[in-house]
Amino acid sequence: MSVEIYSTDTDSGQISVIRKDGPSSYKTVREIAVANAPRGSVKFTRDGRGFVSNTSQNSVSELDALTRREVARITVGFGPRGLGIVPGERFLLVSNSGSNTVSVVDLESRTELTQVAVGRDPRHMAISKDGQFAYVCVWGSGYIAKLDLRGLHSDGSADSVREIARIRIGEDSFPYSLNIDRTGKRAYVACNSVAELPVIDLATDAVIARVPVPGDGGRAVAFTPDNQYALLTLERTSSVAVVDTDSLHVTRTIPVGPAPRGIIVDDNDSTVYCAAFSRAVPDEEEIEFSFNPHSLTVLHLDGVDLSLPAEEGGKVQYDEIKVGYGPCSVSIFDSAQVEYDNSKLNEAAARLGETAKTAS
Repeated sequence: MSVEIYSTDTDSGQISVIRKDGPSSYKTVREIAVANAPRGSVKFTRDGRGFVSNTSQNSVSELDALTRREVARITVGFGPRGLGIVPGERFLLVSNSGSNTVSVVDLESRTELTQVAVGRDPRHMAISKDGQFAYVCVWGSGYIAKLDLRGLHSDGSADSVREIARIRIGEDSFPYSLNIDRTGKRAYVACNSVAELPVIDLATDAVIARVPVPGDGGRAVAFTPDNQYALLTLERTSSVAVVDTDSLHVTRTIPVGPAPRGIIVDDNDSTVYCAAFSRAVPDEEEIEFSFNPHSLTVLHLDGVDLSLPAEEGGKVQYDEIKVGYGPCSVSIFDSAQVEYDNSKLNEAAARLGETAKTAS
């Protein structure tokens, strides 16, 4: 077991686990049943604990990446969506879109400690590299909530977590998710209802650019391993906009599967995975690949010059992985980089043994 791709299949109520056996070689090895309407990408700790929100059942499922099973459910607020594991990995943050709060969860006891009030309908989030602050997209109020996490590191006080700033994106912009670039200095915001990609300077909490993009419907942002390009999924145009992080302009767009949402880059080989959420097949694109819904689009960027338009920079090579219904997000688990401790291995082995006894 090495690199595995986790697809959050909202309509199927499951997580598809796909093993990467080599270039263009993928095999579905498990479909993990969770609660109704899982949302967002699975977030992993260094020792292989995975977490995903169950929006319709007000809980977070904990997955064991070693046994590829759900091992626990943690009750949180109403309509959980975005997750963030705080560096140190003792605490998990959960945005509750129906409660207008962010839960602070103790991962040792698997209990919700408190809920922090924010604006209307919080969605996905990112946590600063040093773990001092969290940035939460408040979808219904058009701003990014900055939460102070410093008390979690100093004395483990969940009650000290609070909103300390609001970074305004714009009325009716509907910021859906954001991602912090590899330098840790800027956050890029995917907005549902404006044809732009806002860029935030995290040193000043100011929007320093609003990059025009070819359409609204932004859902998620990822970065190439060299941080030279931001990749923004555009749900309504079934494409990925490539944004130069130096000049802050779009260099090209890449067609992908219908209604892409989640996106992630495998740093081992720069392969890109996009979740094609659409429930219907879109109009034919003028490309040499036929996309299907309920799949992951795999983009191979080797030999492609992203600084140039498609006709000049070279063709992207594609693969497709069929998954469950309504894949909304995608993540990567690399067992070669996991730091298991003996207690976790023993716990996982015990769970695996109990499952085997039950099955027999």
